[in-house]
Amino acid sequence: MQYSKKSSWDNILVWITFYLLPILLCFAVGLSASYFQSDSISEWYPLLNKPVLTPPNGAFPIAWSIIYICMGLSLGHLIERGADKTLSVLWGIQLVVNFLWSLLFFAFRNPFLGLVDILLLDILVWIYISRAYRKEKAAALLFVPYFLWLLLATYLNGYVYLYN
Repeated sequence: MQYSKKSSWDNILVWITFYLLPILLCFAVGLSASYFQSDSISEWYPLLNKPVLTPPNGAFPIAWSIIYICMGLSLGHLIERGADKTLSVLWGIQLVVNFLWSLLFFAFRNPFLGLVDILLLDILVWIYISRAYRKEKAAALLFVPYFLWLLLATYLNGYVYLYN
């Protein structure tokens, strides 16, 4: 039996390819979404009735930074382990739906379409977690903070829709 060990350069390339690129993709989507949010966040969003449980504005970039890192690590883990490609596709679809929420809720200033979108996102993320858990538990668990944050966001979005 022959033993082969990857060089540290190979390990760095694997880490960059499998983990860093998905993380950067998440941040790129988040930064793109924030471009469409900026006017609404400063002009429209402060005027809305929001629930008492609304986190302070500073919590959102911190939470999303942690979530994007976890999301990217989740996809990287799946890719490195050679998991089913349908999970990668589902990961990509939920990321697009996540981006669309920013457009619908903030750019178009439409809480109803934002609510519909975030409910779809809740379902997609739950499906991802459920399917990933059967294949790679670590990949699924990395999505749990995202799902919990989405539940809070769904509550906030629903409140904004109902009371504005």
